[in-house]
Amino acid sequence: MAPQNLLYLRSNFLCGSRCWMFQNSADILFKSVSCRLFGVKCGNEHSENELLKNLLVMGVDVDMAKKRQPGVFNRTGVNEQDLKMFLLSKGASKEVIASIISRYPRAITRTPENLSKRWDLWRRIMASDLEIVNILERSPESFFRSNNNLNLENNIKFLYSVGLTRKCLCRLLTNAPRTFSNSLHLNKQMVEFLQEVCLSLGHSDPIDFVRKIIFKNPFILIQSTKRIKANIKFLQSTFNLNNEELLVLICGPGAEILDLSNDHAKRNYTNIKEKLFSLGCTEEEVRKFVLSYPDVIFLGEKKFNDKIDCLIEEQISILQIIETPRILDSSISTLKSRIKELVNAGYNLSTSNITLLSWSQKRYKAKLEKLNIG
Repeated sequence: MAPQNLLYLRSNFLCGSRCWMFQNSADILFKSVSCRLFGVKCGNEHSENELLKNLLVMGVDVDMAKKRQPGVFNRTGVNEQDLKMFLLSKGASKEVIASIISRYPRAITRTPENLSKRWDLWRRIMASDLEIVNILERSPESFFRSNNNLNLENNIKFLYSVGLTRKCLCRLLTNAPRTFSNSLHLNKQMVEFLQEVCLSLGHSDPIDFVRKIIFKNPFILIQSTKRIKANIKFLQSTFNLNNEELLVLICGPGAEILDLSNDHAKRNYTNIKEKLFSLGCTEEEVRKFVLSYPDVIFLGEKKFNDKIDCLIEEQISILQIIETPRILDSSISTLKSRIKELVNAGYNLSTSNITLLSWSQKRYKAKLEKLNIG
């Protein structure tokens, strides 16, 4: 019996051991598979907590950052401390750094080497580190959106090569930094298109034309050639412009209209015509009004109509409005409050100059003070 009992115990032990080994092997296998399938949670849980802690200490709005770019928090190799030290060395405050990361958390994925190289490239255009910090504070995406420094370098070289000055590139980087994230091919395509437009309109200096139009409208390089072509055609046909008149318009006050959706431009212009016709204006008066102030085409139907109605209700004639269209730059609330103040000061808007309705606040207040003293 003893040998049989020993044999029985041995078989039970071996069976139990095999079962235990199988169970634990399965657990280990499942755990490793689940880690691969579901990302970095298993091995990276501590580092993610550490990242959140660091960001909170830095004053970052973590909730905002997670809403904007949640994927950043699942990545390995983030460099929030390196980014902080780099930006501090360039003159950024802790508050500005926190704001940058809150609004564009992908910034923490850039390496110190990448940051340093990109900063040096921007300094080929900007005069100081502080100027770059100010752009980052306003638009962090402009600097951190791309890490392709070679593309940035090639774009800078190309834009210099087509005659753009440092001042013009500075304006581009300040107002339309996405230009430098464009592929070199896209920027070349737009510049070549603008040069073709210049020659087709009889201008003999395409470099000068491109420089003028980009300086007037820094956003033009991030538009499509199709949109620009449609808007040029719209301006020429709608206002019956010859080539020379069209050149003056698109190199000057009408340059920004080239950005506008063509359907939007047509719809707004149709509304302007209908509104002014209803107030007794002639076709020529409408034409003169829009060409003297092309920005009016940016005003949507309701906004334009409401501003005109507001001025008419205050006894300002449509002829006065046509002769001083820049008063439409002011908001309706500003127009109403200024009209009230001027009337109380004894200023007759029906017979006097109304340009002060669009003056800067400082200039307007000085004029109002003189009127009240008088």
